[in-house]
Amino acid sequence: MESNEAFQNALKTVDTLTQRPSNEQLLKLYALYKQATHGDNDTERPGGFDFKAAAKYNAWEKLKGESKENAMKAYIDLVNELKSAES
Repeated sequence: MESNEAFQNALKTVDTLTQRPSNEQLLKLYALYKQATHGDNDTERPGGFDFKAAAKYNAWEKLKGESKENAMKAYIDLVNELKSAES
């Protein structure tokens, strides 16, 4: 599956970015990664004052129903966009 290979390459590319993505971009990367690797979010919503965990949960939850394949493609596109912005 060539998109899986491209996805694996994108995962490696994220670690080599010289500019830190914005918090919004990091949340999007997280959500797309989780959707691509696990599918729909079936975890319990974090409670209390764990705002970081709640933000991650909400970002992933927004992708409910999105296929793993589409999430992989969106992740790859976002990583390519971030890499291009560094040039």
